[in-house]
This record gives sequence, structure tokens and C-alpha cells, in this order.
Amino acid sequence: MVQISHLDHWVLTVRDIEATCRFYSQVLGMAVITFGNNRKALQFGHQKINLHQAGAEIQPHADCPQPGSADFCLMLVTPLEGAIAHLHALNIAILVGPVQRTGATGPIQSIYLRDPDGNLIELACPLSVEEPP
Repeated sequence: MVQISHLDHWVLTVRDIEATCRFYSQVLGMAVITFGNNRKALQFGHQKINLHQAGAEIQPHADCPQPGSADFCLMLVTPLEGAIAHLHALNIAILVGPVQRTGATGPIQSIYLRDPDGNLIELACPLSVEEPP
């Protein structure tokens, strides 16, 4: 049997790497890093998002890489109210939320927004679960 310890990176195929870097760094506070043969990635915590230019994807790649086809959840360090205020100050539309959802380790409170390619981004904070008396 194989056991997985954590996620290292994933790939987003995007229309405009520079616009994607601006969005994720300014809106979500990710660090833009350059690696390999002048490739770009977005780093946060111990993970990163590698960026592929649509039509010029790095081999190997997904069977049908398409900008705007991703849907993922990022856990916040910032309280959700602070993230909402930050998004409002940048005129970034919140599509849904705050709403309660179920994350990988329990209940979360989430908001949803889109990046420049239309990828759906869920930003969430864990909800404390009250123990019964």
C-alpha cells in the first residue's frame, strides 16, 4: 500500500502568467518564485502552485489542461473577516459566503472567489467544534 504525507505542489494552466502572479501575490499574499528554466510558481507555506502557459504546457501534463478548470480550497491564517475586508478593499468579488462547509479535517467557514482565469478559489478557516456537555 502507498501512503501520502502531504501535497507538495499542483499545476495551474493559465492564459497570462504575469496576471496570475499579480493576482495571487497581491490578493492572496503568495510569493512569486522563479525556478528551473525561468518557470514561475506561487509559494505559500510548504506548498506551491506551478504555472503553465496555456498552449505551451511543460511535459508531462494533464490530458486536457485548460485555464479556468480548477476548483480548490486554501486554508487561511488570517481570520475570515480580515480576508473579506482585504478582498473588498481590492474590489475582488466574493461569489458566495461566508458559508459553512466540511474540510479535510472538520467543519470550515468559507468564502468563494475567482482568479483571472475563472478558477474557483475557496478561502476557509476551521470552525471549532464544541464538545457536548
